[in-house]
Amino acid sequence: MKQILAAALATTALVTPALAQDNIEEFRIGILGGENAQDRMTSNECFRAKAEELLGVPTKLFTPADYDGVIQGLVGGSIDMAWLGASGYAKAWLTDPDAIEPIMVKTNDDGSYGYHSIGFARKDSGITSLEDMQGKSFGFGDPNSTSGYLIPSIEIPESTGGSMESGDYFGEVKFTGGHEQTIVAVANGDIDGGVTWADGMGDWEDGYNSGALRKASDAGLVDMNELVEIWKSKPIPEGPIVLRKELPERVKVDIATLTASLPYMDPDCAYNFMAGDALGFQPIDHDAYISIIEARKSKM
Repeated sequence: MKQILAAALATTALVTPALAQDNIEEFRIGILGGENAQDRMTSNECFRAKAEELLGVPTKLFTPADYDGVIQGLVGGSIDMAWLGASGYAKAWLTDPDAIEPIMVKTNDDGSYGYHSIGFARKDSGITSLEDMQGKSFGFGDPNSTSGYLIPSIEIPESTGGSMESGDYFGEVKFTGGHEQTIVAVANGDIDGGVTWADGMGDWEDGYNSGALRKASDAGLVDMNELVEIWKSKPIPEGPIVLRKELPERVKVDIATLTASLPYMDPDCAYNFMAGDALGFQPIDHDAYISIIEARKSKM
């Protein structure tokens, strides 16, 4: 696979649909939760259309209600491709190490492929740090989210000395359902603080260069000037775009090539697909996520 992928990425030429199809009847893309279903469909429609044209088979988007729906779809074979978080990849691999393989990872403007879990609150709340959050309500996104749960559930207790249980350090801990839901809940004052993800580059007022804050800001769901950052995790490896291992090698190469070429073929499509400004994509493999797999094991 790696040798074929390297050859494919040496050129931006895309193969013909007749070659790409290679006996598949359809191609199914799963999209993680975190936004409402229609927004998820809209952000990924351009990629879907390009994949359908390239592969020459019907290509469909699936938007399960939560992260686990996508993970189980990949493991069970009802979804062929998804962009997982690192923790979601770890769960899928721990469930069945032969089900999927990572092929691509988003690359930041500086060439790195890390991002951060970002803790935030309303500026007018007077909360400026985790210390100010003691006894207040705190929101996570999804139990299978890396930045929305796994990493903050490990790093925040190291800072506060308290657990993630309601009534311990925080007055109440809630799962909102996804990144967008957490952002809106904090902005509306439904919870005092929460965590989401961002590349940590660029300006806070823009929601950084890419991530959930940038998408929410672009969509007009939140005014970043009304929010304040209260915590930032250590760098987290960006989650991989994964494919089912059982897919024909020709299909894997075509999708990898399409993904790598997207910022050059269609910058507007890439902006929506990547949740903001980024350099593009680069190949990635399983070894990049061993630390996250070990972190996931520690929470089991």
